[in-house]
Amino acid sequence: MSPQRNKYLYLILPLLLAISFIADILWGSVKIPVSEIVSSLFNPAASNHVWATIITEFRIPKALTALLAGSALSVCGLLLQTFFRNPLAEPYILGLSSGSSLGVALVILTTHKLGLSLVTMGEMYNKLGVTVAAIIGGGITLLIVAIASRRISNNITLLILGLMLGYIISSFESILKYFSTAESLQGYVVWGMGNFGNVVWGDLWVIIPVVLAGLLTAFFLSKPLNLLLLGESYAVSMGANIKFIRLMIIITTGVLGGVITAFCGPIAFLGIAVPHITRNLFHTADHKMLIPLVALCGSILAILCDILSQLPGSEQTLPINAVTSLIGAPIVIWIIISQRKVKHSFMEE
Repeated sequence: MSPQRNKYLYLILPLLLAISFIADILWGSVKIPVSEIVSSLFNPAASNHVWATIITEFRIPKALTALLAGSALSVCGLLLQTFFRNPLAEPYILGLSSGSSLGVALVILTTHKLGLSLVTMGEMYNKLGVTVAAIIGGGITLLIVAIASRRISNNITLLILGLMLGYIISSFESILKYFSTAESLQGYVVWGMGNFGNVVWGDLWVIIPVVLAGLLTAFFLSKPLNLLLLGESYAVSMGANIKFIRLMIIITTGVLGGVITAFCGPIAFLGIAVPHITRNLFHTADHKMLIPLVALCGSILAILCDILSQLPGSEQTLPINAVTSLIGAPIVIWIIISQRKVKHSFMEE
């Protein structure tokens, strides 16, 4: 890969992010003239009140959420792929999303059984409980997989373990669903489909600092992550504190994956697809470059998926997971088929 081509990509990606972000605001189930969108942003008093509300209270928060979710989940995938030295590792496959989902299920599906109501509990308390439950659930699941990874050297076996944990967690979720009320079950099912549009400005004041802190922490882990690519023994010989690095990776991915899952539902395949797309675009394994580039590419892909889920020109909206799966699943198939090639590029300097 020539430095000149990389230079062009560095310029194109931010431009593509800006264009896709604007497009996500422009397109939706309600057709709004561009002039009204500009007026809503710069002169709300002179614009149509209904259209201004749709733009400022729905479309802009949704586009920002897609941007943040894409970057957070993609960086999670990169950290986990490096940590487990496995090109198929990502929050969804390794059970992190399943653990977060179980935590959310315990909050949403058991409140009525405890004689509580999500309405009477208050919106702030409800979302705080869901967020904390998602982070704890995902962190515990990831910790179990991390402990098992010290005894399991085979990558495929580790993935199977993650899948089995996911099945076990799903069985507990099924039990909770069976004994839950129709109202709470409906809320949980809708949440589980994945949606960037349920986030409001108040939620973003929680998501933004958490995601930025997580991405910054991941960037500061760039050097030890580069050492881990060459093996734990080499990392130790270079003075790396493996236990501390493991703990920081688990905390970072648990918090990033947990907060996005809590507010947007379990979003599949972004974490596995984007790191591979970025490596193939830039041909680098240096995490100091990869982490910001993966975050950027993840934001672009998530926003594009959100645009497609809106079915521009239609009044219908698809669950975001339906779109991310259509894009991400073929990439996973390609990884499995060309495993040797991927493994080689994964370790490429």
